[in-house]
Amino acid sequence: MYRKSYFKDKVIILTGASSGIGLASAELFGRLGARLVLAARRASLLEEIAARIRQESAAEVLCVPTDVTVEEQCRNLVEKTLEHYGRIDILVNNAGLSMRAMFRDVDLDVLRRLMDVNFWGTVYCTKYALPALLESRGTVAGIISIAGYSALPARTGYSSSKYAVRGFLDSLRIEHMKDGLNVLAFAPNYVASDVRKSALVADGSSQGETPLHEDGLMSAETCAKHLARALSHRRSRVTLTFLGKLTAAGRQIIPQLDDIITYRYISREKNSPFK
Repeated sequence: MYRKSYFKDKVIILTGASSGIGLASAELFGRLGARLVLAARRASLLEEIAARIRQESAAEVLCVPTDVTVEEQCRNLVEKTLEHYGRIDILVNNAGLSMRAMFRDVDLDVLRRLMDVNFWGTVYCTKYALPALLESRGTVAGIISIAGYSALPARTGYSSSKYAVRGFLDSLRIEHMKDGLNVLAFAPNYVASDVRKSALVADGSSQGETPLHEDGLMSAETCAKHLARALSHRRSRVTLTFLGKLTAAGRQIIPQLDDIITYRYISREKNSPFK
């Protein structure tokens, strides 16, 4: 269980805060007394969410419309946070984009977009927030997914970006192991959200329909509680669900078998591109 008192008055930046894990986390952290900074591209939606959180929990909420693929906007996100609150305690790099297409068919711009959002968005926000996080001896977290440990076919850009984020976070953790900075690589398994609906296909358009049965997946609210627990206990690595842990371990122990199991699992998806 997370330590509820830990979040009282903590200044938390959440990217990708308008849906899924980011939205559920914002709502939870607000109820726990945190002071929030919500970042996403759609300003009007952010303001609607902020108004609801303020009404439900009386939390202080700052909205900063941000496209994490633009370095200057990430700098602005941090600057606005410091102007408003004077400090940063936790940065959650949650903004993410997925894809579903065979590499042989995909437009390379799709992979560039995945890296821009998932990897460079994390790097930009962390770069500008780092001095404040070092001062507060705070936490930088990245949502990496199981795809950051075990590759997913037809998601070459997604897996590559999540592997890259994990490498970035692990390196950062070692660099600052004596500075009091906590660095969390948080790897959920499949979570019910809109990420698969907005996933890009070969030509760069949105998939529009999830290939999974979303009702059977972990809810974003449950995932947010796991994230809160990891943050409040200052964990450095968290992998959710037995299947997720087994998958990550299998990649290290018996990689050939993991390849076969992953192929069979993904090939059963609706309209799988590599049946």
